[in-house]
Amino acid sequence: MKKILIVFTGGTFSMMIDEATGGAVPKYSGEELIKRIPYAKELADIQCYDFGMYPGPHMTPQLMLDLSNKIKEILSRDHFQGVIVTHGTDTLEETAYFLDLTLGVKIPVVVIGSMKNASDPDWDGPRNLIDAVHICLNDNCRDLGVLVCLNGDINAASEVTKTFTDEVDTFYSLDFGSLGFVDKGRVIINRLPRKLETLSTNNIVSNVDLLTAYAGMNDKFFRFSADSGAEGLVVEALGVGNVPPAAFEGIKYTVDKNIPVVLVSRCPAGETLDIYSYPGAGKWLSSIGVIFTDYLNGQKARIKLMLALGITRDHKELQKLFGS
Repeated sequence: MKKILIVFTGGTFSMMIDEATGGAVPKYSGEELIKRIPYAKELADIQCYDFGMYPGPHMTPQLMLDLSNKIKEILSRDHFQGVIVTHGTDTLEETAYFLDLTLGVKIPVVVIGSMKNASDPDWDGPRNLIDAVHICLNDNCRDLGVLVCLNGDINAASEVTKTFTDEVDTFYSLDFGSLGFVDKGRVIINRLPRKLETLSTNNIVSNVDLLTAYAGMNDKFFRFSADSGAEGLVVEALGVGNVPPAAFEGIKYTVDKNIPVVLVSRCPAGETLDIYSYPGAGKWLSSIGVIFTDYLNGQKARIKLMLALGITRDHKELQKLFGS
């Protein structure tokens, strides 16, 4: 049987209801979870590694780097057909994108989670894990970068986002749609990811802030970020890439302190462009050196900037890495 590595990091997948508090808490190790999903071992030789029992909000950039390095270490000494990573859904897209940018492997790597805990009668963890096993066993899923699969939908880590707080059908690629789906064990791939890239670095600069623009926003948060030692800033701008005039002054203050600023939109889909020229608009931001992105949301742009700053602080090189 072909070997598949499953790396358990925790999340709702590993949780059950705690009688004392009435809420879901981490409970099961990887081996304990696999015992509850025996069909997985009928499909492949499953090897488990317990990375941790972290709820999604407890994941950090350093833990993401440790996870990436651990997967590379295991793959360097043993051959696997694919890798499955279980993860809390709150930060799943960030860790998946981090792995997508750092692993650089050809075999399928599938990040899954669960919207229901193991105490729920409709626990979706087992289905998601079985679907991921089928993906790993399918040769058409090689060279696709890191994948995310929940509720049968296969998405590229670079494109997917969580769209509903508590629905099973929550992960979507809003700009381009899913890559394919799993149906009764059949894996259907309809398209390739729009963009695959690897940032080769073992250094991350985690002191990168993320601010969202809003009507009437002024410069105070930007100044605080710059003055408190931020080494990078991602701004979720309005629309296609515009901010209020007072907020622009805060961004300019940040740029003048040689802190790279990356611009995304607070809209759930679309890219940023410098097509307006009124005060605070895209052309003003572009003229002071703000880095525009294409089809990245704020949380993913922050992940990329943290890794990019581990490679270079040169503004032109950062612009190239972000494709602007």
